[in-house]
Amino acid sequence: MAYDPGAIDATLAAAVGDEPALIAELREAFLDSTQRALHALMVAETGEAWTAAAWRLKGLAASFGAVRLMALASEAAAVPVGDIAMLRKLKRAVERL
Repeated sequence: MAYDPGAIDATLAAAVGDEPALIAELREAFLDSTQRALHALMVAETGEAWTAAAWRLKGLAASFGAVRLMALASEAAAVPVGDIAMLRKLKRAVERL
């Protein structure tokens, strides 16, 4: 699955038009939310908490057109709590946003 760095900005531009300041503000809010969801995965102690955080991250990614992150978050929901390899993949995906 290819990574499209412009997908988030394109999604935001489609939603709010040619408003660079608003796009930047919404993008920052999205990045903050993804960081919080990733942190929730990192500290999850139960399967329920892990799955909820993975689905939250997937929903955020889907809302902003971050297809690769959405797919990884979906995969995360199916792996054991605290899966280090999955957390690394998610962290890299979030850093690339």
